[in-house]
Amino acid sequence: MDGVPILHLQVTSDMTQFDVLPDLPDPDTQAEFYADVPTKRLVAWLIDMAIIIALTLLAIPLTLFTAFFYLPFLMMVIGFVYRTLTIANRSATPGMRLVAIEFRTRRGEKFDLSMAVLHTLGYSISIAMVFPQIISVILMLTSARKQGLTDMVLGTAAINRSARS
Repeated sequence: MDGVPILHLQVTSDMTQFDVLPDLPDPDTQAEFYADVPTKRLVAWLIDMAIIIALTLLAIPLTLFTAFFYLPFLMMVIGFVYRTLTIANRSATPGMRLVAIEFRTRRGEKFDLSMAVLHTLGYSISIAMVFPQIISVILMLTSARKQGLTDMVLGTAAINRSARS
């Protein structure tokens, strides 16, 4: 049953709730894990984009300046590799580490290489199109676990690192 979400049935006095992510911190009882995560993700994204741009600028001379003809593609490849490797290494990009957040799987585990590739692929697809990106931002601002579209699909979440027990 590996990879199949386990449903957690919680019976309360007013209703029955199903939680498909029972190993992630509960947003109602452990709200500190999700406090300010959308803002921190934005700051982390800005930091990471600055690093990706710097890496891209450093790569241009290595291509004998032919990269100017395919600069958006080069930046996309460098960004994909940067995000995948840094997330696989510590479950967070350097920008995310600076703002003290990290990704966790539905089981509450840090990302491995395959999850980092899947998350980066989902991010790359959603950032390439306007509507998925808008949906992702709305979900981050309104969902209980502050998950974006890729997080919802994969069953992952960004949490505050300092809130971990």
